[in-house]
Amino acid sequence: MFKADQFINESIETLKRTVKGKALIAFSGGVDSTVCAALVHKAIGENLIAVHVDTGFMRKDESKKVKQLMEDLGLHYEFIDAKQQYFDALKGVVDPEKKRKIIGNLFITIFEKVAKKENIEFLIQGTIAPDWIESGDSLRDTIKSHHNVGGLPEKMNLKLVEPLRDLYKDEVRILARALEVPVSERQPFPGPGLAIRIIGEATAERTDIVREACFIVEDEIEKAAMNGEMELPWQYFAVLLPVKTVGVHGDKRAYGDVIAIRAVQSIDAMTCEFSQIPSSVIDTISTRITNSLGSKVNRVVYDVTHKPPGTVEWE
Repeated sequence: MFKADQFINESIETLKRTVKGKALIAFSGGVDSTVCAALVHKAIGENLIAVHVDTGFMRKDESKKVKQLMEDLGLHYEFIDAKQQYFDALKGVVDPEKKRKIIGNLFITIFEKVAKKENIEFLIQGTIAPDWIESGDSLRDTIKSHHNVGGLPEKMNLKLVEPLRDLYKDEVRILARALEVPVSERQPFPGPGLAIRIIGEATAERTDIVREACFIVEDEIEKAAMNGEMELPWQYFAVLLPVKTVGVHGDKRAYGDVIAIRAVQSIDAMTCEFSQIPSSVIDTISTRITNSLGSKVNRVVYDVTHKPPGTVEWE
């Protein structure tokens, strides 16, 4: 049985011995990075600097909320707007593995600039077991390269420290509750963000579409769960597909994009089952998406694939 207090105490002692001087933590505001930040902050205090990078692929108002979270946690932080850099770097890129590696490399480039300015030697990451297991190695096939593992450059100027590396998501949530961080039950959000919820090229325009669709999916599912209509899924979002279909807009023929709804139940992220969402909730989501994005989206579908054979995210 996982013992949070024992893990916290042992990790703090290890971090005190390992991290000398200043350290930078890649802070997304998700459960993993927030727990990691809280843990490292206990060990080295003001020597920790949290860096949040707005890649342009965040959810609606997310970077604003993350900035507030860093302040609430009492962290020293830097907030970096790198939206244009990411859109430029991913121009014309459609292969999901290339996307992840480009995103991971650009993160490190940005972190190294901050580290040089602040005289920082250590990079802290909230990497957990599924990240490196799915990223593969000489003994395992690559399912998908997580940006914080397979997306790392072969050479970098920072020493990598990953306090949560051997934990699974359910154990990280136990730690979050023990550390009393306010995101313990937050659904996972991938490091590459909405870029991998866009199948094909992740342009600014396509990102705006999937961002609004994701917001609607989250909003309607959370309202339905709060009203007792359904169980809140472990993860739930929208995906923008690389196909267009014929529809009707007003009384005219329309050719629009397709949005897929994805919602799953899981414990450790290694396996999952698709969530049983009431048809009335799917109806509401579909109607709201097509009304809000009607000139661009004219079809909504629901993904009924378990993991395996699918993965949680589509890319």
